[in-house]
Amino acid sequence: MDLAVIARDATETFPRDERFELTRQIRRAAASIPSNIAEGAGRGSDKDFRRFLRIAYGSACELETQVRLAARCAIGDGSELDQVAQRCDRVRALLSGLIKSLD
Repeated sequence: MDLAVIARDATETFPRDERFELTRQIRRAAASIPSNIAEGAGRGSDKDFRRFLRIAYGSACELETQVRLAARCAIGDGSELDQVAQRCDRVRALLSGLIKSLD
């Protein structure tokens, strides 16, 4: 959830014309990560949990791609976007470990 918050905060400085482009995509991908973890945990089976963890992993990859694109296009604060990208990497590592532990 911390990642979703810092990703949302990073989009606050985006230009108004990006509100319905990268801003929305970044916020959706960021919110998707904890949402899929929670939904998978609530399903009651390891198989379902793994499936939703993989979806969360994909959302973390998507989020990192979007913030790196924003940084390359000089949209937003580069250091904030870099912090989001680094946190994506950490979240993916945690998700990967959790998925492996369920296999």
